[in-house]
Amino acid sequence: MNIAFIAADTDSAQQALERFTERYGNVPLDQAEVIVCLGGDGFLLETLLHILGYNIPVFGMNYGTVGFLMNEPEEEHLPQRLAYAQPTIISPLRMRVRTTSGEYHEGLGFNDVFIYRETRQAAHIGIEVDGRERMARLVCDGIILSTPAGSTAYNRSAHGPIVPLGAELLSLTPISPFQPRHWRGALLPAESMVRFTLHDTVKRPASAVAGPAEIRDAKEVVVGVDQEKKVTLLFDPDHSLSERIIAEQFAE
Repeated sequence: MNIAFIAADTDSAQQALERFTERYGNVPLDQAEVIVCLGGDGFLLETLLHILGYNIPVFGMNYGTVGFLMNEPEEEHLPQRLAYAQPTIISPLRMRVRTTSGEYHEGLGFNDVFIYRETRQAAHIGIEVDGRERMARLVCDGIILSTPAGSTAYNRSAHGPIVPLGAELLSLTPISPFQPRHWRGALLPAESMVRFTLHDTVKRPASAVAGPAEIRDAKEVVVGVDQEKKVTLLFDPDHSLSERIIAEQFAE
């Protein structure tokens, strides 16, 4: 099996890279049958954006902090683990941002897209779903639109729901909402197109973030799943992403 190893810059990941390379070899991406990503969730998400278009499955091993999207860092019998690993196909969210100066920017995020205030002033955000206004003005610190894979990350920290992978849903979750005070978000069909409009941007500037892309002074942000872009994540049979999402809902 031709394996390409990619590692984060941390000492533990780089040391693991040396051991894996000595034991199993390390081929270039264009010769790889599978990519083994050594690091944490953040590094894995960066790797997924980098390898879009290669059509190579990715098996993550946790040499980071949280490792929700990663497998256990076991170095024995790697070819056998890869042969029996279960695939999960995910697509990223694509955001298109128009800034207050009229510039346009794009970004991709496998976990989520979020908007957040830039100053001490709360953001005022209008929400439109599939061309229909759903909320004229949400007063808040920000708002998150997350995929099921990202529902256990920032979305959960903001008290959003954990979404099973097969649910074909997106989670829309406000960050510290002030008005309407009791609104806690919504679950949307995965094919939804969501448009956020930022109001009073001179006084209340806000940034839009997707993956590594952070666009400041956003005026309008349009977000939807990019179904044309897909990546395959591999998981040990007893540690699939769907199982982790279920287990996370019962965590103490």
